[in-house]
Amino acid sequence: MTLTTPVLHTARLRLRPFTDTDADALFALHSNTRVMRYWDSPPWQERTRAERFLATCRKLPGEGTGVRVAIDRASDGAFIGWSNLTGWNPDFRSASLGYCFDEAAWGHGYATEAAHALLRWGFETLDLNRVQAEADTRNAASARVLEKIGFVREGTLREECIVNGEVSDTWVFGLIRREWQPSDVPTSAL
Repeated sequence: MTLTTPVLHTARLRLRPFTDTDADALFALHSNTRVMRYWDSPPWQERTRAERFLATCRKLPGEGTGVRVAIDRASDGAFIGWSNLTGWNPDFRSASLGYCFDEAAWGHGYATEAAHALLRWGFETLDLNRVQAEADTRNAASARVLEKIGFVREGTLREECIVNGEVSDTWVFGLIRREWQPSDVPTSAL
């Protein structure tokens, strides 16, 4: 099944398909060592990584495996990060949530707001029953975001990643449709 990447609006954010003009901002985001601290891959060194990332973003919907959206702040149109629902399995009605935000956007509730909007789209459009997310056990901020939007910590994958020689554990979170509480923040889709 082919999907269409949604354009979603919240009070403060616009979630939209990526464009080629996002490459510089995307490279800046993924080359930041603080942003990538808890990722399972090191910061990007080459700008071509951004171009490959954008190519993957374009392929996901056509393959029917999910969507990845760029996130802009509504007040000034600034690119502040991205979020995705990938690994979509229509038979199991499941997918995985992920997100990455610029350091300047941390602590403003943007991840929570964007995740709510994308989850609403996933539950209503993809008819999801389960969404899974993962976070490095040292990333307390990401764990708080997931718990705020209703995810339950289901387990720990011990020593799952080794990045730059550092071993880390990963928490697995799950959100079941019947436990999901839509946000009070209005979301509109175009």
